[in-house]
Amino acid sequence: MSNVILKVENITKTYAISKKQQKIEKAKLSQQAGRASKTAPTVITANDNVSFTANKGEIFGLLGPNGAGKTTTLRIMSTLIKADSGDVFIDGFSVKNESTKVRGRIGFLTSELKMEEFFTPNYLFDFFSNLYGLDPTKQAAYKKEIFEKFGIDKFAEVKVANMSQGMKQKTSLVISLVHDPDVVIFDEPTNGLDVVTAKVVTDFLRDLRERGKCIIVSTHIFSLVEQLCDRVGIIIAGQMVMCDTLAEITKERTMEEVFFDLYKKTVGEVD
Repeated sequence: MSNVILKVENITKTYAISKKQQKIEKAKLSQQAGRASKTAPTVITANDNVSFTANKGEIFGLLGPNGAGKTTTLRIMSTLIKADSGDVFIDGFSVKNESTKVRGRIGFLTSELKMEEFFTPNYLFDFFSNLYGLDPTKQAAYKKEIFEKFGIDKFAEVKVANMSQGMKQKTSLVISLVHDPDVVIFDEPTNGLDVVTAKVVTDFLRDLRERGKCIIVSTHIFSLVEQLCDRVGIIIAGQMVMCDTLAEITKERTMEEVFFDLYKKTVGEVD
């Protein structure tokens, strides 16, 4: 029986760019060509025919620089935006045609997630549990367990506005996983966290893997990929340039060395 639970199939996504950005792109083209350019692109390609799979009981790393298309990929996977073409399947369900079923099977955490600052972790956990129609008794036990794991229990009645950035991040994580999803998607999971909180988060990701969850981690941090990931997809300029096991990609080299070799081949020398 296949362990594949997530399939990203040939997704392409473009965005129209503003007139200001078109001028910037035109100037770049002129500089590269050594002469004035008469035309500038009117769209930017965030994803260019991206494909990969991820398995149950696996941490899959999506590695790339800022602006490479990582977050766009995650947003398409999470049904937040639609691809121009291609599709994503979560446990056999299409994000394009069966988005409601997909949402019940995923948890998506991003640093851009903003919680209402007037509410407390207790209220938010119960609110989202009710939205998913979850059993109150089971959720009460789960809340006690996960709040204690992340040290949220001591701040359960503190308003979000009065919490530290690290505690806000941990609360966001817990709220994203309130329904115990099979596929967990994290965009830059340790971004902005102190070393202690980052350790709590990465240990929790390993625990989720042991429980058979599929975890997708988007990051630009080489060490995080080397510490956590079973398989890695390297995305540069919207293209998946390499996708394999961590061991097969790195072999006797570091992830940083492999990445910059690929970067030079794809877009040229590093600035």
